[in-house]
Amino acid sequence: MSLRLLYERRKMTKIQILGTGCPKCKKLAQNAEAAAKQLGLEYEIQKITDINEIMKFGVMMTPALAVDGQVKMVGKVASPEEIEDMLK
Repeated sequence: MSLRLLYERRKMTKIQILGTGCPKCKKLAQNAEAAAKQLGLEYEIQKITDINEIMKFGVMMTPALAVDGQVKMVGKVASPEEIEDMLK
């Protein structure tokens, strides 16, 4: 295995939960953590609750999920299985 491939596999994944901290946002964070653990990823979960920061992502409806700064899902609570697909 090349060093570059090894680096890419070990790269920390940043999972961002965009929302005000409502129950749906908390459930999305739980599901995202479960998905990352299931895949064996090195990850960091960042909860973004400031509405101005959320709007910088172009998100107008929460909860939303971003992976490494790229919005993957808006306006619903994705299941752990759906999030696994987004993280692959």
